[in-house]
Amino acid sequence: MKTNMVGAINNALDLGLQENPNVVLLGEDIGKDGGVFRVTDGLQAKYGESRVMDTPLAESVILGASIGMAMEGLHPVPEIQFAGFMLMGFGQLANHAARYRSRSRGAFEVPMVVRTPISGGVRTLEHHSDSPEALYSHLGGLIVVVPATPYDAKGLMLKSLHMRDPVIFLEPTKLYRLFKQDIPDDAYEVEIGKANLVKNGSDISIITYGTMLGVVNEVVEKKGISADVLDLRTINPLDERAILETTKKTGKVLIVHEAPLGFGPGAEISARIAEKALYDLDAPVMRVASASFPYPFPGYENFYIPNALKISNAIDKLLSM
Repeated sequence: MKTNMVGAINNALDLGLQENPNVVLLGEDIGKDGGVFRVTDGLQAKYGESRVMDTPLAESVILGASIGMAMEGLHPVPEIQFAGFMLMGFGQLANHAARYRSRSRGAFEVPMVVRTPISGGVRTLEHHSDSPEALYSHLGGLIVVVPATPYDAKGLMLKSLHMRDPVIFLEPTKLYRLFKQDIPDDAYEVEIGKANLVKNGSDISIITYGTMLGVVNEVVEKKGISADVLDLRTINPLDERAILETTKKTGKVLIVHEAPLGFGPGAEISARIAEKALYDLDAPVMRVASASFPYPFPGYENFYIPNALKISNAIDKLLSM
């Protein structure tokens, strides 16, 4: 079938509900209305209110209840309407979901998939445009996934529904309906922790994910350069092997992400390259990312997030070294 990311995730959730009677969805307006972006459209009508549940506007309650459900044998998939609102339940994730396996010495598992839209570029306000993947990756006990295509979104969601640890499934808002892609009708999985080499080149390595993958691909094609383009797909765990392999192959690395520059995923990637492939570099690792301050009002977002010009200029600078 040919579908966008919304359709791909909806299809994955449908298959997950069908396969496993313990899978339950919960969140604000996800039932009759199908969620603010209609990702869960039609699922309550198909599976009933006991498996696709509308909740109060209370993120801490949604996440806390999901943790309890997971520990008692269910596999909850809570939806938080926007990533900025998930901070209201951050304590539930940081103090409980991320720690229970360790705290209980393996006696308890917390199998759950927390879904939320992230990133900007669609002229929404600040709490609707955050890119918090580094925040949740820093906790250690959470798996953090960011799909960039409908194919990956479906496969990563189905894989997440089979994990026994909590997954933070971050869905780039701009990509929800940006393009369609042919994907299999049947169930399939995309491995978590394994990056995808989207383009194969020799002059430069560009490591990216989420909303920036499409922008990077457009720049590379327009410039006509020979570049490795590596889509991480998973922020925690990182595919360190793929990162080091592309670094050693080209010797020049550019990291592009929409999350803020300071203390962002690019900093962790750069540190691992410095520790394990420093002498394979022909130039310093460069990063193109959003500014290290809160997301601005919509009229300024094009100056805040990375764009084709910033990426192109960084490529030119690296290739000239």
